[in-house]
Amino acid sequence: MRGKFITFEGGEGSGKSTHTAALAERLRARGIDCVLTREPGGSAGAEIIRHIILSGIAKPLGVETETILFAAARDDHVRVTIEPALNAGQWVICDRFIDSTRVYQGALGKVDMKLIRSLERVTVGPNVPDLTFVLDVPANVGLARAKTRRGAAAADRFESEAVEFHEDLRRAFLVLAEREPKRIVVIDGRAPRDVVAERIWATVEERLLGGAVAAAETVAP
Repeated sequence: MRGKFITFEGGEGSGKSTHTAALAERLRARGIDCVLTREPGGSAGAEIIRHIILSGIAKPLGVETETILFAAARDDHVRVTIEPALNAGQWVICDRFIDSTRVYQGALGKVDMKLIRSLERVTVGPNVPDLTFVLDVPANVGLARAKTRRGAAAADRFESEAVEFHEDLRRAFLVLAEREPKRIVVIDGRAPRDVVAERIWATVEERLLGGAVAAAETVAP
């Protein structure tokens, strides 16, 4: 049986890394083998491209070039990590995926959506997420969290953008969620961590987990 693919989206400091890890741990406790990964990155080749993008080296080349770099990283990530895991029956939990490109480079960067969709067809193919969570927090809250998290380290390519950029980013994610309600679920990321985790878990149980657990119990020794 092919595994399930869950992605987490949202602005900087919205809690994606925390809750991808928490969900993976909870699934493993239920006997479901899963792979925890991220974008950009998640494979050896993609991690190299991640450094190029987040360091800001590619920014002077323009947003279209950044979009192509993201696509190159995603192609390696999907081929090396995501697709093999799904085909092996593992669940894949990913911190960012196609919706970040649609929002950061598409809605905010004004890259032609025809180019973005074309790149998706090549790099993603049938490996579209079964379920996507958008962790929603106000821009000032997310940026404050991101600053606390990185400590004395410098802000990366996107954290360094003005607060107005991050406010537009938040709105763009919410618009995307309105357009795809069957796949995308918005979770209020301002709630306490355990409350957010329970809301995520309840959604996974409702939409995906029941059938998977039943199947696992059927084949269990």
